Amino acid sequence: MEILDGPGVAAKPERHTAGIRVVTPFRGMFAVRDRLMDELYTWLDARDLTYGPTLFRLHVVAMEADMDVEVAVILDDPVKGDDRVTAGILPAGDYAFLKYVNHGRQANKTLLEWVRAQSLALDVREDPSGDRFGCRYEAYLTDPRTERMKTRWQIELAVRLAQPPKA
Repeated sequence: MEILDGPGVAAKPERHTAGIRVVTPFRGMFAVRDRLMDELYTWLDARDLTYGPTLFRLHVVAMEADMDVEVAVILDDPVKGDDRVTAGILPAGDYAFLKYVNHGRQANKTLLEWVRAQSLALDVREDPSGDRFGCRYEAYLTDPRTERMKTRWQIELAVRLAQPPKA
């Protein structure tokens, strides 16, 4: 893994998304990601929509069970979804992040170790069905449609930090 930036903390604004969300076993997660990317790009192209980075969001992480995942894109404006693609929001807030090339498992470990060392709290709720994240995503800064070699993708891993209570 080559680190490009971070780990660090960055404030991020609320952003509109369009995505496809599914429940899948951990073992098939990346095949599902690739299939959903193609399906989402087809949907976007049919509507002539322009969009920002592609996201792979993990809503519920359960390594020994089914995971709740989503492939989405960032949009400048909200879009109307349909029975397959849904409109969504990436919530505003402070995010721990790490930008890297290649090997996501090591990036995840590096970022989580850094978060713990900084005594930061993640926006995550643990329950028997898995870790439920307020927002955890990988943003593909390299367009997967033009660079098919996954080992060359530049990726930002970001996990929303627990937000302080409002006064």
